[in-house]
Amino acid sequence: MGHAPKPMTERFFNTTGPVVPADHYCLPPLERFDLDEVLRLIAAKRCFVLHAPRQTGKTSALLALRDLLNEAGAHRCLYANVEAGQTARGDVEQGMRATLTAFAREARLTLGDASLGELWPDLLETAGPHAVLMEALTLWCESHPLPLVLLIDEIDALVGDTLISVLRQLRAGYVSRPAAFPRSVILCGIRDVRDYRIHSESSGEIVAGGSAFNIKAKSLRLGDFDESDVRALLARHTEETGQEFTENALATVWNQSRGQPWLVNALADQACFWCKAHRDRSRTIDEEEIMEAREELILSRQTHLHQLADKLQEERVRRVIAPILSGGAAGEVDKASPNDIEYVRDLGLVTRRGTARIANPIYREVIPRELMHAREAEIVQETEWYVKPDGDLDVESLLAAFQRFFREHSEHWLERFQYKEAGPQLLLQAFLQRIVNGGGRIEREYALGSRRTDLLIVWPPGRFGGGAEPGAPARRYVVECKILRGSLETAIREGLEQTLSCMDKCRGESGHLVIFDRDESKPWEEKLYRREESLDGRPVTVWGA
Repeated sequence: MGHAPKPMTERFFNTTGPVVPADHYCLPPLERFDLDEVLRLIAAKRCFVLHAPRQTGKTSALLALRDLLNEAGAHRCLYANVEAGQTARGDVEQGMRATLTAFAREARLTLGDASLGELWPDLLETAGPHAVLMEALTLWCESHPLPLVLLIDEIDALVGDTLISVLRQLRAGYVSRPAAFPRSVILCGIRDVRDYRIHSESSGEIVAGGSAFNIKAKSLRLGDFDESDVRALLARHTEETGQEFTENALATVWNQSRGQPWLVNALADQACFWCKAHRDRSRTIDEEEIMEAREELILSRQTHLHQLADKLQEERVRRVIAPILSGGAAGEVDKASPNDIEYVRDLGLVTRRGTARIANPIYREVIPRELMHAREAEIVQETEWYVKPDGDLDVESLLAAFQRFFREHSEHWLERFQYKEAGPQLLLQAFLQRIVNGGGRIEREYALGSRRTDLLIVWPPGRFGGGAEPGAPARRYVVECKILRGSLETAIREGLEQTLSCMDKCRGESGHLVIFDRDESKPWEEKLYRREESLDGRPVTVWGA
């Protein structure tokens, strides 16, 4: 007869839904934004927007704000998630039913007030779907002496005429605040309201969210963790369980996630809870455990990563991401407008400031893998073909095989790519990934305007035998990719400098420069070559493709 499992008493890292402090390690949600500024906006009877990428902590922050305001007693604060209205799309009546049902449910559960649920069904009949929200909020506010603060979560999940109607009814009731309308309305979603490009199904017109809700006073953005936040969160686990993280592990969580909250929690959760051996709290978590957790997250295609990658299919996202992946050729960069870049930044795919770069190393890994997921499975190559007798990776044979593969398949494969600008680099990465998946990993770097893609192959010794000493450092090989634009000799000269610079930064022991020539008029015999070059006495192998 089996024993009943011991109840879980320790908290854990949260990767699903809002934070529950009794269950989850967390940072104080109200410290995630400027609380003084939020309270000043509410005191001034303003409507404003709080936006951030998915799974950043928006809902946790809103719930904490709701509780703070309700406990203070000067306001009634209602939080409601209106995502259920998404399926109504342009059916405004069904959208209003879903929205007001969400409002009424939360009013009953958190405020103990069932009157809103009793009000709105009859109002839907008399006022109609295009006025019911405004009228229901007006009557509800008039019935209570305390001013109402309304927090609407997932507002940008609403679609078409439903979203237009919600925004316009909130705008129409604005002049009646605070006695007969909410004193303050906070709209929360992934994007700022100015980026709501709404297609009206009734009129066919495109309505900008800013014009449908021009009462917005300010847009606030919930940021990622900084490095001290990451360390503080992981310290919660150490304080409660005694399990420590090495300095390298802490630095790796920060460097791999760059503070994206879901990634920070997911890496720590995978390393500390899902690896059975690491549930022994006497075991210290080191850098290698974090990197193993990273690979598990990527290979399992977790929902957060899959949803993010799904955005890659949008044309405005492609206009930004494709030039980044290809290094940003002149003319290609211009296709990405400032609005496109701001939209992709709002999604969390690229950095907030400066040159547009993929936001963190994990996303840099996920994006090419997602774009090439189906293609990689079609590449008939095996890891064992490129492993030397001593267990090391034969990079020379691997790149020579890629040259042959590229000549045979590139024309057919590249034509099928949505991201044609970055097609050659993506095909190389898929080929390498197909082999390296069997024993090592690839780390990537690219940025808009850089004109190159940096790849680092990390190959652990002893994975395929060969008698490597225990604890021997991994082998590190740099592969630099460039699209030929102009003179070949100039491209090689610039590429040598870039490859050697990357080797210095990554501690690479050998360097390879792959130059793709996309001139269809040239014969393959001219485009395929292998040259040994050097700069300041340091060798680099140059491969033509």
